[in-house]
Amino acid sequence: MRTRAMVLVGASILFASLFTWLGFWQIRRLHEKQKYNDTVASRRFLPPISFDSIPADTLTSRFRRVTLAGTYDYQNQVVWTLRGRDGSPGVNILTPLRRPGTDTAVLVNRGWVYSPDATRVDLDPWNEADSLKGDAYILPLHGNRSAEGGPIRSRSFRSLNLEELRRVFPYPIAPVFAVLTTAPVDSVANPPRVMLIPLDEGSHRSYAFQWFSFAAISIIGAVIFTRKT
Repeated sequence: MRTRAMVLVGASILFASLFTWLGFWQIRRLHEKQKYNDTVASRRFLPPISFDSIPADTLTSRFRRVTLAGTYDYQNQVVWTLRGRDGSPGVNILTPLRRPGTDTAVLVNRGWVYSPDATRVDLDPWNEADSLKGDAYILPLHGNRSAEGGPIRSRSFRSLNLEELRRVFPYPIAPVFAVLTTAPVDSVANPPRVMLIPLDEGSHRSYAFQWFSFAAISIIGAVIFTRKT
């Protein structure tokens, strides 16, 4: 019985240590999420600036609000596949915006449209006006991704890899893309805009409480067992 009790106490301490570590890991994740939310909020709610004024560091410009003006090049737009919305499969339409005074285009995420297989869609019905003057927020295009993120068919991409995207355009594209927030003129004929990411803290706090509870149960259970034996 004594050996059995020692084994149980040892196992309880081991599990309690593991559960405690997992609890503090969730606390660290919570702090990281809070820091991320603070960063996003500090940029998202600033007044918009001209696209040409954004910082060169793409991480610094992430989620920065900008104003855009230029002409859409619908002949060279691409789709970002496997984009869900309220449980429905679909794609995001990314249209290059040609801006005056530069040969570098900016990819504009104009919104989401339904696609049964989340990869293919007829883009022509979703074209808007020829020119754009509106607001958006900036996200970086990823670099150095594996080939898995490349096009699954012509002009359709699982992930937005800068190198892969640059290969399909006849002109330079910026290392960031703009997510359009200006409401569409026609809410039926134009694609609905991509919704902003909610700035919540997730479930890290409740998960931490859960792991700390498991740790306490392990220790209390071991104490009760040893007293009875």
